[in-house]
Amino acid sequence: MAVLIRKHLEDLPALGVPLHLALGVFDGVHVGHQQVISRAVQAAKREGGLAGLLTFDPHPIRVIAPGKAPTALLQTLAHKAQVCEGLGIGLFIPLHFDLEFARMEASEFIARLMAAPVRTLALGEDWRFGHRRSGDVPFLENEAARYGFKLESVAPIMHDGERISSTRIRQAIRDGNLVVAEQMLGRPYMVGGAVMEGKKLGRTLGFPTANLATGDAQLPPDGVWAVRASLADTRQFPAVANLGIRPTVDGQTHLLEVHLLDFSADLYGQEIEIRFEKHLRPEFKFPSIDALRLQIQQDAKAAREFLKNIQAM
Repeated sequence: MAVLIRKHLEDLPALGVPLHLALGVFDGVHVGHQQVISRAVQAAKREGGLAGLLTFDPHPIRVIAPGKAPTALLQTLAHKAQVCEGLGIGLFIPLHFDLEFARMEASEFIARLMAAPVRTLALGEDWRFGHRRSGDVPFLENEAARYGFKLESVAPIMHDGERISSTRIRQAIRDGNLVVAEQMLGRPYMVGGAVMEGKKLGRTLGFPTANLATGDAQLPPDGVWAVRASLADTRQFPAVANLGIRPTVDGQTHLLEVHLLDFSADLYGQEIEIRFEKHLRPEFKFPSIDALRLQIQQDAKAAREFLKNIQAM
């Protein structure tokens, strides 16, 4: 069954089942976040009811302190929901975050949340919420005694002696250090997006591409990549991707274009996940379209051989 999506606190009581909720921003749903989520999932399995994830959209720091906000996030909201569903979450609650919401006192937020039959709240022990960040673990311990829910606070998870954070993972991806990013994420870094219609330049070169709408997701360094593409129907294909502005054809927009090898069907509107496997070369301007076409043929061959080799390992 697909994950349920509810966008307002007022929608939760009508679900009519006990709720076990993980609270937080969860950008990237890294291994630290997964520990929090697992507490909610295990509580639902143990006590019955529905495991949910309550998060905020947009990222709160983009509203409270936009000058300090990251320019890119680790995943789109839809991709976050998809990853959480794979972790056992059955209810996804992306609350709209604006200045009015930011002024809400922590006590009011909990009172509104407790209008639903919430039995468990799980969160990182250092997470704060509410006006002036007044909602913390000691506050929630008092609220748990008042409302009768169980509080699960989770200590930070470490990697190489430092706390795992979305900030560290974004930096690793920017640097192209996808091995370290994968270790902190607990899974390969993947970018999800819907296929949007482009200028069909790839078709004229003999390599039709799917242009992905990746939103503001953090992307690795520009260039040509060997990637794996996963379709919504779970089929996977080896692929070659170009990330950048396409200077040879006077491109102006930064795009992620993916050519699926051994695939020819229409993908417009479909959701695709891209797993970056190997950076093949930087992006640069070619002297002619024919030179670009020849290089794309070589890139596709290199991607195919690399992906075939690692699959055989």
